[in-house]
Amino acid sequence: MVELDNNAILNSEKWLNSSIDENTKQEILKLKSENVQEFNDAFYKTLSFGTGGLRGIMGIGTNRMNNIVVAMSTQGFANYIKEQHKGLEEIKTVISFDSRNNSKDFATITAKVFAANGFKVFLFENMHPTPLLSFAVRQLKCQAGVMITASHNPKEYNGYKAYWEDGGQLVYPHDENVIEKVNEITDFSQVKIQQDMNNITLVDDSFDEIYFREIKNIALEEENAKLDKNIKIVYTPLHGTGYKIVPEALKRFGYTNVICEPQQSIPDGNFPTTVSPNPEERDALKLGLDLMEKENADILLATDPDADREALTIRDKDGKPMLLNGNQTATLLTYYLLLRNKELGKLEGNEFIVKTIVTSELIKKVADTFNVKCYDVLTGFKWIADKILEKEGKETFIGGGEESYGYMIGDKVRDKDSISTCCVLAQMVSWAKLQGKTLYDILLDIYSQFGYYHESLLSVTRKGKTGAEEIQKMMDGFRSNPPKTLAGLRICMIKDYLLHISKDLDKNEESEITLPTSNVLQFFLEDGSKVSVRPSGTEPKIKFYFGVCQPYSKDKDFNALVEQSVEKIEKIKEDLFK
Repeated sequence: MVELDNNAILNSEKWLNSSIDENTKQEILKLKSENVQEFNDAFYKTLSFGTGGLRGIMGIGTNRMNNIVVAMSTQGFANYIKEQHKGLEEIKTVISFDSRNNSKDFATITAKVFAANGFKVFLFENMHPTPLLSFAVRQLKCQAGVMITASHNPKEYNGYKAYWEDGGQLVYPHDENVIEKVNEITDFSQVKIQQDMNNITLVDDSFDEIYFREIKNIALEEENAKLDKNIKIVYTPLHGTGYKIVPEALKRFGYTNVICEPQQSIPDGNFPTTVSPNPEERDALKLGLDLMEKENADILLATDPDADREALTIRDKDGKPMLLNGNQTATLLTYYLLLRNKELGKLEGNEFIVKTIVTSELIKKVADTFNVKCYDVLTGFKWIADKILEKEGKETFIGGGEESYGYMIGDKVRDKDSISTCCVLAQMVSWAKLQGKTLYDILLDIYSQFGYYHESLLSVTRKGKTGAEEIQKMMDGFRSNPPKTLAGLRICMIKDYLLHISKDLDKNEESEITLPTSNVLQFFLEDGSKVSVRPSGTEPKIKFYFGVCQPYSKDKDFNALVEQSVEKIEKIKEDLFK
């Protein structure tokens, strides 16, 4: 029999003794009496700002996404913004939302709380992608912004991404300070919320024109009259916010032969054609892949519900669809951007790219060849935005990416931007075609020059309170008793980003890691392979990132090399979990 959790009882009583409405109070009491496990999961903790802000299952409870949590969190966020901008005559915020159930309601509540606190509020009238929200923060000279979305999570989820005045998501110390301010809101009576739309300006679709003009500046092929822009593109927005803006952006770049998957081009928070609207998962792309085959298209582009992440499917040497992983797409983009910038005489020596610590080391190898700096940051795109802010005015950002299908080109947007990425990927296809090649050929060119890098991700889900405890136990075990070998290969270095220690086991030396604190462990093997372990900051998961590398030449069987790499990763997994 499941017993009531003490923290759940305490958290629920705070709500029951507060000024929230009676209907909600009755829902709490009913849940407590009828479903103890669900009650515990809903109330055992309060949703906190992690690597991606708030994210959780929708429903009643302090650990759920609902009107009360959104309003109370916004009040805490508003208090912090006011504290940080004392003396400013007018504080401005901007809010957008995706196609998920309740997203527009959560966005409206957020706007009304900000407005009641005296802010000038901009609220997108219709659903708009995350990159537009990030862009709007800077364009409208706001001090903060909020995007209501749960990215690629299943339909039960929603979320709340908080942005600072640079257009990036909250980083230290703002993220921790906002948590403190949110935690100070213990009673709904502390929330200021207005019932009307006073001091709230609706942002209509004409704002998109400003964004379109800015992203045109990242194009590297506009002067190339020989470029074939009639390539055939299939696109699916997975029922999300990209349904209209991505095809329009491609059109502005000259690509009009774009076929949208009809069923998934209807925005719908229930995501009726897929279990999870995650472009990383092949099952989510089935309709798009079917259409790609039917139309004999060159590529398939797919974006997640808030259109910040993008998946690319190309054709292999036999003409079969090949879904690239995030590392492969990031590598192609890095190679293309640096090569074309060099050819056009735009590399002046102070440029840089950024990747996360769990992203392929191949990207750094490519950057080194062009004498372009490659900075490593913690997992989460907010750290890429933070690095851009740190280098602003001193160095020039070319592009950045992470293995989880997030990319950013140029610095006008300070978060993942699938819209501009789709446009550049289309240009890459045309550029390769001009050379008599496909993107598959370009990828093999890269591997033959730098070596074949094969990456794999394993996500282990453990839901609820007991799941969180199990994940922490796993991390404690790896930290206190790390493996000595994996797949017969000696571990020569361990990096612990929680303790800020890098251990060189060959030299028996330790050095300090200067990146911010994060619960991440990395094991580096003697042959250059890498294993990274980290709990997700936005989902009830622990993630294992595997990366192995081998030399490659075009006279070798590429498929056999892929199989060898898969087998090697499987052996690493066996040793890691035995």
